Amino acid sequence: MPSFSPAALWPILLLSLSNIFMTFAWYGHLKYKTSALWIAIVASWGIAFFEYCLAVPANRIGAEVYSAAQLKTIQEVITLIVFSGFSVFFLKESLTINHAIGFALIAAGAAFVFRG
Repeated sequence: MPSFSPAALWPILLLSLSNIFMTFAWYGHLKYKTSALWIAIVASWGIAFFEYCLAVPANRIGAEVYSAAQLKTIQEVITLIVFSGFSVFFLKESLTINHAIGFALIAAGAAFVFRG
């Protein structure tokens, strides 16, 4: 089993947490479509502040171990995982086989970024 340094693990944890905040900032208001748009915008900005408080350190720490392209790829894969759960459990939308195939193709592309 490979050993990972804290600089390799912290970005994954912090990016996971930041993506939870960002997903709520970008898509959480869809559950409350009757609220005024300006309220959704202000609330989303407030939530996004906490996302940045996690994402910026994640990338700063991660840059010790990963390239910028690898950090972005990690973030995108985490985004798909977080969004899938959010979509199903919070928005009560179902994911189809087409979603699964599309996400799998994106994950396959991500794997190429980490090839040596």
